Amino acid sequence: MSAFAAFPDQSARIGALAMSRVTGGAMEGILYATAARSQRLADNLVTHAFGSVIADAALGVAERELETIAMLGALGGCEAQLRTHIGFAFDCGLSPGEVMASAEHVSVYAGYPRALTMARIVEEVAAERGETLLTARPLGLRDHTTALFDSGGEKPPMVLLHALGLDWRMWSRVIPHLTARYRVIAIDLRGFGAAAGAPHVSDLAHYAADVADLLEQLGIARAHITGLSLGGSIALELGLQRSDLVGGLTVIAATAWSFPAFEERAQEAEKEGLEAQIIPSLTRWFRSGDLARNDWPTRYARNCVRVASAEEWAAAWRVLATLALEERLDALEPPVSIIAGEVDRSTPPELMRRLAANMAVIPDAPHMIALTHPAELAQAILAG
Repeated sequence: MSAFAAFPDQSARIGALAMSRVTGGAMEGILYATAARSQRLADNLVTHAFGSVIADAALGVAERELETIAMLGALGGCEAQLRTHIGFAFDCGLSPGEVMASAEHVSVYAGYPRALTMARIVEEVAAERGETLLTARPLGLRDHTTALFDSGGEKPPMVLLHALGLDWRMWSRVIPHLTARYRVIAIDLRGFGAAAGAPHVSDLAHYAADVADLLEQLGIARAHITGLSLGGSIALELGLQRSDLVGGLTVIAATAWSFPAFEERAQEAEKEGLEAQIIPSLTRWFRSGDLARNDWPTRYARNCVRVASAEEWAAAWRVLATLALEERLDALEPPVSIIAGEVDRSTPPELMRRLAANMAVIPDAPHMIALTHPAELAQAILAG
């Protein structure tokens, strides 16, 4: 007999369904263990906790798990339950970064000892589940501070440059596939993420100089540069300016030429603000199914756009509005690999063939390939 078979009423059926969505196969064990101590608590867990509160669609399952782990972490003394619910949080599609952010949030309101305990358990559960938890540290460049991820080691270095509006975390699901071969380095580009508030970018050469500064700071004489969208254009510029620093280039979903839409997007951000840029940006970047699921990639991208500065967003688009790389590409010395997404609305394969006739096309991939197809993108990068 099922552990909740004794609850035939409607609230029990609703509660059982809600509980199964959160706990999956662990539900039966939780109910039996609770009933062994108190049948009333087991009954109420189904009919009240899940049937009345958690089943309410006012909050989604993932949001409720974030609430739960934050409360358990703040309470202290609930480490076993906290560990269980961190696992449920991963099951609900929350990323290791989102769960760790909950621990960091707890530090503000419940203090560092409890937040550090929570962070330790997040790390342990992530490791048990094979989830990769990546962290970055501050790095001072010539006129601003940014965030640096560096896998370290003695392998050949590869620098990853993110798309306009996002930050280094765009690569977080690609990086684990690359570290067996490369020392992987990623930073926040000027104006975004931890580099927000830096002096505004003036042109593509300005971005390229930041990457050259990064390599100098890290004592790296030569690196493979990989960039997506804006990051890909920066990679090309760096290859043209400082071929001595570049051992090879991988250009993903990027452009070497300008379009009128780039200046229009700058002006729209200045006039309407960043909230108004969320829908047009995400519909360019993702497929409709990605938006419907609202998994970590789209949640992350939406949050990045929402917190960006309209001035810095506009400055970056104006850099792209002045692109004129195509006429200079014949002078490019480092070897170049080109990768496109089959259903990319921003830089479709037919457009990117103007960069190179031979390129890798990732099936059914939209513009933000690193977010939607991380394993396939990593394979294409390594094959290049």
